[in-house]
Amino acid sequence: EPSQGLAPLVTRELFKQLKELNNAGITVLIVEQDVRHALKIAERAFVLETGRIVVEGSGEELTREDHIKKAYLGL
Repeated sequence: EPSQGLAPLVTRELFKQLKELNNAGITVLIVEQDVRHALKIAERAFVLETGRIVVEGSGEELTREDHIKKAYLGL
């Protein structure tokens, strides 16, 4: 969880840098509880509950999933 305990400004910069690495062709694997930031940069995302994949798709697809909105995004 790279953003755990970081100030919001630092978290935004961290995710910006991770996206830039990915844009440069470097694969980045992130385990992160900050779903909002993680899904913004994810080409592919997996949501685990009790150790099992319950939802998978692109970051954009998961952002639209009702289950994800309710459980993880507070919408």
